[in-house]
Amino acid sequence: MASSFAGIEIGKRSLMAHSTQIETAGHNISNAGTEGYSRQRVQVSTFEPLYRPDLERAQVAGQIGQGTTVESISRVRDELLDTRIVAQMNEESYWDTRSKYYSMIEQIYNEPDEISVRSNMDKFWQGWQELSLDPSSTAAREAVVTRGQSLTNSIKQQSKSLTAIAVQINGDIDATVQQVNNLSRQIAAVNGEIVRSQAMGDNPNDLMDRRDLLVEKLAQLINVTVDRSDPDEFMVHTDGQIIVQGSLPRQIEEVADVNNHGYVSLRWQDTQIAADFKGGTLGALMELRDKDIRSQMQSLNTMTLNFADMVNDVHRNAVGKNNTTGLDFFTEHPFVENTNGNYDRDGDGVEDASYIFRITGTNALRPQEQVGLEGTMTFSSANGNVTVAYHPSDTIEDIVNRINDSDGEVKAYLDRNSNLVLKATAAESMSNPDFVIRHVEDSGMFLAGYAGILRQSGAAGAYDFNRADAVASLAGAQFAVTPVMNPSEYVTVNVQIQRDVQNVAASLVNSQGMADPADGRAAVEISAIRNSKVMVGTQRTLDDYFADTITQVGLKGEQAENQLASQNAIMNDLRDLRDSISGVNIDEELADIIKFQHGYDAAAKFISVQSEMLDTLINRLGV
Repeated sequence: MASSFAGIEIGKRSLMAHSTQIETAGHNISNAGTEGYSRQRVQVSTFEPLYRPDLERAQVAGQIGQGTTVESISRVRDELLDTRIVAQMNEESYWDTRSKYYSMIEQIYNEPDEISVRSNMDKFWQGWQELSLDPSSTAAREAVVTRGQSLTNSIKQQSKSLTAIAVQINGDIDATVQQVNNLSRQIAAVNGEIVRSQAMGDNPNDLMDRRDLLVEKLAQLINVTVDRSDPDEFMVHTDGQIIVQGSLPRQIEEVADVNNHGYVSLRWQDTQIAADFKGGTLGALMELRDKDIRSQMQSLNTMTLNFADMVNDVHRNAVGKNNTTGLDFFTEHPFVENTNGNYDRDGDGVEDASYIFRITGTNALRPQEQVGLEGTMTFSSANGNVTVAYHPSDTIEDIVNRINDSDGEVKAYLDRNSNLVLKATAAESMSNPDFVIRHVEDSGMFLAGYAGILRQSGAAGAYDFNRADAVASLAGAQFAVTPVMNPSEYVTVNVQIQRDVQNVAASLVNSQGMADPADGRAAVEISAIRNSKVMVGTQRTLDDYFADTITQVGLKGEQAENQLASQNAIMNDLRDLRDSISGVNIDEELADIIKFQHGYDAAAKFISVQSEMLDTLINRLGV
């Protein structure tokens, strides 16, 4: 038969169950404002009854219950919802980071009119127009020089501002990588604690809340997914790589990249494989620095380099008021001091490459003339080389347009002397140097004989920058050494012109090799550059460059703002849904406490009644 003291045990279990429920509700209330906390619930069930059917039992009316017991204390959490939140969180932080930095980029281009590159360039062209009307005027020359200095200063300022943002982003990348490494270590450490606690049969709810919070913080920095399929080995993945496996974290290390201004590149510490991130704060920062800012810098450098080159092309062939000729109006620093562009690319002390920016053919060409030749030209491109075919019925203009419309990183035009000019563009890949002609080859005779660029056709006569003295393959063509990295930061008005404005060349040389006082043809040519197709690459005129640059920055900034607003709305809905499931409702918890308190009081009363019954049984029977 059942023990006489069974009722006391039932009451004791009830007291313990209600006490645990009250303590859990109090724990919920005290953590109502704790970040990442999930409300907890006590799972209770009936205790094992007496006389299980598979055991011998006394003849009684039925099973005798033994009260209640606490099975577990579990947190209220929707894992599918958590997975979706983690997957979406990196998008929100990605667009938030882009939006903040594009606000800074827009400020660079929204300069006051008096200091903007666009307004100073307009004044520069206006100065040359005024000089063309009065070529003998010293005041007009002073205006050209002063406006040229203002223009170069504004270009330098814009370049330095973009560089400053890139440096700031690089610093943010360093700080973010440290956060990623720290969070992965913390997640791995919490994983170890959770496994040890679960091995003892406990539900480490607070530890699991902390782990989920750390994963969400990590998801803000990089795009991650969570694998919960193995209860003993919680894993976090990013872009196909495991970053946390159970209690083992993987770390990211930073390496200075000589191909990218010395900025850091990322790789996995254990495998030394490049670490690429497409989302989150870190993904946005890497993309901003290596694509957006780099693209803006390359565009500004392209504009500056070609603008200065075209002005110099006219100016060095013109003559100043003091009959000085052969002077460039703008000067830039060459990347290498070697006159043939020879450069030690791998740093072993031996020159092994040729850094040439521009090659000018020796023969004058007529744009509408049919070449009467057939062959295939090969130029360097972002990925290997690209071929451009020409046919006997093609005109010079057709071939030039075909070169410029190709994917090659070498572009062409006819200069003021109608000579064919090949120029290098900015390189798409960071492994290739900017403004370096890397390969020029012609299977026929267009470049080799017709234009006067290559000495010989075929692979044997190809120009390739992967060797020193590559200019030896040129057929006496003029060439210019590649300028220093970021030429927009170094362009300046020629010092000789600054010292003596009479060196400003407004006239073309007359039959006596002198300047006519009333001749302003050179000034007219320079002012006409404003609306000429002088840009290599996608932009054709300088006005096209300014319009395209401002439009791109504005549209990308707008895109970032719109995407951020969209992601904020999505994440707010997801967070609200999770709060409705896992969040602590203080009114609900207080109601539960009152309910559990009444249960506790009833259990205590039950024990009191059992005590009186036992007192009657023990002390009063047989009296």
